[in-house]
Amino acid sequence: MGLPKGRTNNKQGRPPGPNKLTGELRERIKTFLDGNFEVIEKDFKGLDPEKRILMYEKYLKFVLPSLQATDVSLNIEQLTDSELDLIISKLLKTE
Repeated sequence: MGLPKGRTNNKQGRPPGPNKLTGELRERIKTFLDGNFEVIEKDFKGLDPEKRILMYEKYLKFVLPSLQATDVSLNIEQLTDSELDLIISKLLKTE
């Protein structure tokens, strides 16, 4: 029947290094896009403005890094008086 899910005969696991199939697929897609760029650009310009914005947004994901949420917490009770004074003076300067 086979091994249970998550088990393998290879005790060392997959050897490190890039996935050959993924690399080949990415290269084929890149070659396709490079070879058809003018057609894709023409089609893009022919889209309705609403669809063009949606496509543009999808393309941006490939060139802009994703932003991650950052959690900032501050326990005021742990700050010294001089640290509080510094924060207050900086806040007052920005007004």
